[in-house]
Amino acid sequence: MSTREELIYMTKLTEQTERFEDMVNYIKQVVENGQELSIEERNLLSVAYKNSIGGRRTAWRVLSSIENKEEGKAQSQPASQKNLVLIRSYKKKIEEELNQYCNDILNLIDSHLIKTASTPEAKVFFHKMKGDYHRYISEYATGDQHKKAADGALAAYQAASQVANSELKTTNPIRLGLALNFSVFYYEVLNDAAKACQLAKSAFDDAIADIEQIQEDQYKDATTIMQLIRDNLTLWTSELEDEGGNVENL
Repeated sequence: MSTREELIYMTKLTEQTERFEDMVNYIKQVVENGQELSIEERNLLSVAYKNSIGGRRTAWRVLSSIENKEEGKAQSQPASQKNLVLIRSYKKKIEEELNQYCNDILNLIDSHLIKTASTPEAKVFFHKMKGDYHRYISEYATGDQHKKAADGALAAYQAASQVANSELKTTNPIRLGLALNFSVFYYEVLNDAAKACQLAKSAFDDAIADIEQIQEDQYKDATTIMQLIRDNLTLWTSELEDEGGNVENL
């Protein structure tokens, strides 16, 4: 049986070789050992799962786009009917793989990671991650599964926000990353652009007010995330204005 040190080394090795599915297997064993993860280890966990599902999320979006085009041609072109069967079969395969990875990390978070998190940063990190992976499921799920995933994401993001808003500085990159992803969830999953803008603007304004307090080692990460929040806010506010929405109170 490999030692924790060996498992961490193999996790880093598989990251360097971009063997992310192997990386998942090694870091998963580290988590299941039951000890709290260090900052470096939780970042390795995040990289492993994010890269394992990233390509699959992209593939699903591409397949959905192709499916929509084929649906438009299906009535006039019989070949498109056959193509749709193939597309949907392959799309289902991708969804099953996404389910496997998303449920895998969600189980680890519930059974190990939140329980062993002893710092506010760690608690926010893992509740945010829980929200993210429920959100990823909601992107492709339908019906009851979509509602369950959306509800799970909302609850996890709210739990993370409760800790972040009371325990972390406004310029903390983990708190800012939470605000970024939570606002995206409101916009993309709940279709609530006004709430997304409100959340994003509040996080950005609070961080700007405390900009001089950013720790030097967090400056680059914090300002990068702030720029992403600002970019989203600019886009969403513009869309709200185009739709005649009320942006005066944002």
